Amino acid sequence: MAMRGDGIFPDEVVIQILARLPVKSLFRFKTVCKLWYRLSLDKYFIQLYNEVSRKNPMILVEITDSPESKSSLICVDNLRGVSEFSLNFLNDRVKVRASCNGLLCCSSIPDKGVFYVCNPVTRQCRLLPKSRERPVTRFYPDGEATLVGLACDSMYQKFNVVLAGYHRTFGHRPDGSFICLVFDSEWNKWRKFVSFQDENFTHMNKNQVVFVNNALHWLTSSSTYILALDLSCDVWRKMQLPYDLIYGMGNRIYLLDFDGCLSVIKISETWMNIWVLKDYWKDEWCMVDKVSLRCIRGMVPGIFPISQTVEYVFLATHKQILVYHRRSQVWKEMYSVKYSSTLPLWFSAHAYRTTMFSCN
Repeated sequence: MAMRGDGIFPDEVVIQILARLPVKSLFRFKTVCKLWYRLSLDKYFIQLYNEVSRKNPMILVEITDSPESKSSLICVDNLRGVSEFSLNFLNDRVKVRASCNGLLCCSSIPDKGVFYVCNPVTRQCRLLPKSRERPVTRFYPDGEATLVGLACDSMYQKFNVVLAGYHRTFGHRPDGSFICLVFDSEWNKWRKFVSFQDENFTHMNKNQVVFVNNALHWLTSSSTYILALDLSCDVWRKMQLPYDLIYGMGNRIYLLDFDGCLSVIKISETWMNIWVLKDYWKDEWCMVDKVSLRCIRGMVPGIFPISQTVEYVFLATHKQILVYHRRSQVWKEMYSVKYSSTLPLWFSAHAYRTTMFSCN
């Protein structure tokens, strides 16, 4: 981007300030001058904005007051607090299935097999074409894909959607074949490959999918290893977790992103240990933090980590959203359900951050 510097502040200073504003404010300010108007299309600014937003993750939470009422979304931001979050521009009742680099993958509730990828802050949306393969509607056991992943490459502005699950041919028992469908945004079509897996996944395992090194990662229900899908060659592989990380009775393990690295959080009765995969190809893990849980001991059995950075960790319970500030070692309640909720908050919580990623 060319810098003129003929205003009160140099253009680079102004751009650094604008890169820290909400996306909605940027679009509102497009009429101020030609420079600001061009920002949303400028590759340098988009990359700068996305790098800044990585340091301020948020979480999206679905709120349901009763089985009959329509659910709503809230966004919990450590800097700006809690705000309502709408996907009404999709003109459909949807469920958020995956989140990555500012984009969401949503599935239609009334029309099974229909998927959208959208950027909620820019209100851009892309309806994915239906696959020619019928297995999408024959996933075992409930007709839906076991794993749904979204992989967004912010540098090249492209994304992949992955639907994977055990396939059952109509009238037959499942034979262990693991069907994987991958949508490519550049080619606007699906590709399919089949493998054989014998894995189970908890609800949180399915929700907490991490995209790093051009691969999607899920923690298996045994919590002993990670199942990774390399999108460059469509190959599944298993990543063994170190014994020091998984040993012990009664521990719970969760998979998260940590500033572009794989991270595992282990929660015991009194401690939360945070591990990071420092060397992806050598499988070198190290513990980067050990957090005492004594001051929230009553919440520990029902607490789930959702998102994290070097500075803080977001966690969800049945009725509360908490943030732990790692430098000050202070816990803070960000949100609490006022009324009884049919589902716990952690059940439908996703890591999220605002970006200028285009899904079209």
